[in-house]
Amino acid sequence: MIGSPATPTADWIEQQTQFVESLSTPWGVGFMAWALETDLSPLEAFLEFGPSLVTLSFGDVTRAAAVAHEAGVLTAMQVGNAADLERAMADDIDIIIARGAEGGGHGRNEAGTLPLLQLATAQHQKPVVAAGGIGTARGIAAVLSAGAEAAWIGTRFLSAAESSGHGNMKSAARNAGLDDTIYTRAFDLAQQLPWAPEFGGRALRNEFSDKHADLSSWEPNDALREQMDQARSEALTDIAPVYAGEAVQFVGAEQPAAEIMQELCGFRQVLGQAARRFA
Repeated sequence: MIGSPATPTADWIEQQTQFVESLSTPWGVGFMAWALETDLSPLEAFLEFGPSLVTLSFGDVTRAAAVAHEAGVLTAMQVGNAADLERAMADDIDIIIARGAEGGGHGRNEAGTLPLLQLATAQHQKPVVAAGGIGTARGIAAVLSAGAEAAWIGTRFLSAAESSGHGNMKSAARNAGLDDTIYTRAFDLAQQLPWAPEFGGRALRNEFSDKHADLSSWEPNDALREQMDQARSEALTDIAPVYAGEAVQFVGAEQPAAEIMQELCGFRQVLGQAARRFA
């Protein structure tokens, strides 16, 4: 999966597709739907390279889903509450991603992964992928047992050797635990990013988020935006956001992604043990 920023340049798109053009396996690209509502060109550019999947999240997916389907590409939609799920049941969405509030990065802070997953799988019509707070083989076994077709995992890979994140960000993730994340809009407001109010972000709690916990009197502040931009460029983790979900508890020492995958694939053993226990 390639995660697209709101306004990717043509050079950036070409660079990203170089990583996948030689793959013999399927690949996809994810978009923030609100960024495509007025400009579909990033989606159209990626479609030229033949992705197998387009994931749409956080906004009106209608136009983008229609364009992707016209190109013969499967579509997925992240859902964070019952209303999102109802929208995802329309014919233009093929796969449902039940993303609970435990997940890192942007999304809703409404339903937890397990209640949302139970609601999503009850429709018995479309495949469901579980996301949010999953970081171990046991977590994968749990969501598969609940009816998910797959688990969508991000935070667990923050400290992977292949991760392009700054060393400061990796270190912060390795040293964080279950109680060290916060759901907030403070980082978006400081950067003057056009995220809708219902889509805040879960990140590691830091000095900045603690200082600006009260969002009732926020107004655009160019000096604060410049401070945040500098902090992000220098990876100053006491100010800049380190987006991570509650599964940050399970981020360990830096290791190759293949080793992390090997650990996660232990879900088969967990499911086997459970089957024997309840046989």
